Amino acid sequence: MNVMRRHRTRPDADLAARALAGDRAAMGALLDRHYDLMFRVAFRALGRRDAAEDVAQDVCVKLARGLANWSREGRFETWLYRVVLNAAHDAGRRLARDGRLRDEWAREPRETVTGSDDDRADTMWRAVRRLPPAQAEAITLVYGEGLSHAEAAATMGCATATVGYHVHAARTRLREMMEEEAA
Repeated sequence: MNVMRRHRTRPDADLAARALAGDRAAMGALLDRHYDLMFRVAFRALGRRDAAEDVAQDVCVKLARGLANWSREGRFETWLYRVVLNAAHDAGRRLARDGRLRDEWAREPRETVTGSDDDRADTMWRAVRRLPPAQAEAITLVYGEGLSHAEAAATMGCATATVGYHVHAARTRLREMMEEEAA
């Protein structure tokens, strides 16, 4: 898998450099390549399809200017995770400020078949969204996106051990929350 990642990283860097220089086709290719990632991360963070679509679209619009902030020292995807998570947090704060977020999560139409194995996953991801932000981010990146602790640490801007702590604390709290819900 690392070989595949290295292969994708170079084209991402090339596309980003060309997009930053004003190449619209390169920007389009970069957005096309990563739109699903942007939507998926936003959806896991917010739990709402409409809000995730809005975040993904906002990130697409802001990406052209934001590319100048990418240091090019790390992977493009690592930087992009942070951009999307920040945008999702902003959207979540706006929704919470309106007093609608928790109520709308409860009313969100299910995208899974009732009675399927996905029911437990839906319940778990709703619980993840109730965790403290750092714990929710660590769980989303490690379990939702399959990043290593080191990759999640680079995205979150913290030490690998800190990610491990957040994952452990989140798993403990999630276990408690799932038991409470089952009772």
